[in-house]
Amino acid sequence: MLQFLPGIIIAQLITGALIFLYPNIGVVDWLKLAAILLLVAILIAFWFGSIAKSINKDALHKITYEFSKEKEKIRVKAEKDKNKIVEETHKKITKESRRTHGKANLKVGAAFAAAAGAGVLMLITELLTMGLLTLTTAGGALAGYIARTRQESRDSKKQQEIRQQPRTPKLIQPKR
Repeated sequence: MLQFLPGIIIAQLITGALIFLYPNIGVVDWLKLAAILLLVAILIAFWFGSIAKSINKDALHKITYEFSKEKEKIRVKAEKDKNKIVEETHKKITKESRRTHGKANLKVGAAFAAAAGAGVLMLITELLTMGLLTLTTAGGALAGYIARTRQESRDSKKQQEIRQQPRTPKLIQPKR
C-alpha cells in the first residue's frame, strides 16, 4: 500500500499550495480552483490505476510461475510412482513365472524319465528298435526343452539389464 502514498501526498501538497496562494478569492475563482483540483485528482487516479495494474500483473505472473513449478513436480512424482509400480509388478510376475517354471520342470522331468524308463524296458524285453526309438525321442525332446529354457533365461537376463539402466525423469523448467 505504500506505492500509493506519494500520490496522496502530492495531491494534498497541490491542494494546500493552491489554497495558500489564493487566500481571498471569489466564487468564480473557487470554480477555477475546483476545476484544477479535479484535473489533478483525475491524473492521480490514472496513476493509481497504473500502479494497481502493475501490482496485479506481477502477482498473476508469480502465481502462474509457482503453479507451473508445482504442476511439473506433480508430473515428475507421478512418473516416478508409475516406474516404481511397473518395477514391482515386473518382480511379482518374474517370481510367479519362476515358480510356475519350477513346477513345470518337475513334471517335464518326470515325463522324460518315464519315457526313458519305457525305452530301457523295451530294450530289456528285446524290442530293440522300439526301445531305441523311444530313448532317442525322449533324448531329443529333453535336449529341445533344455535349449528353449536356456534361450528364455538369456532373454530374461537381457531384459533385466535393460530395466536396470537408470531412468530418472527430468524436471523441465518453464520459460521466463
